[in-house]
Amino acid sequence: QVQLVESGGGLVQPGGSLRLSCSASTFIFDDYDIGWFRQAPGKEREGVSCINNNDDSRYTLDSVKGRFTISTDFAKNTLYLQLNNLKPEDTAVYYCAADFRERSGVACKANDYTYWGQGTQVTVSS
Repeated sequence: QVQLVESGGGLVQPGGSLRLSCSASTFIFDDYDIGWFRQAPGKEREGVSCINNNDDSRYTLDSVKGRFTISTDFAKNTLYLQLNNLKPEDTAVYYCAADFRERSGVACKANDYTYWGQGTQVTVSS
């Protein structure tokens, strides 16, 4: 069983930055896909950025390319999402997720993932 805990959300003005963290209870950087998702009110959960740790293939949502960056710290067993130049449409609950996956090729749809954190709210507003 993998437990994931997110932190780092908050209220920020348009153009601002946040860094989200996801701490895992077990080592998730071998044979796992890991990623960040978000869900805005009334919308489906969407993949923001994901990594396949077998071949380091990555996916990033088009609307956040150049603004959001996913990264990992193996020593701390932690996944990060740096959010820059935030826009009001980025407002959502952000979740980290992981799934055991021995094959190569990143997957970044919500139904591809088994383990989820509780989510952290990001609100972009002036």
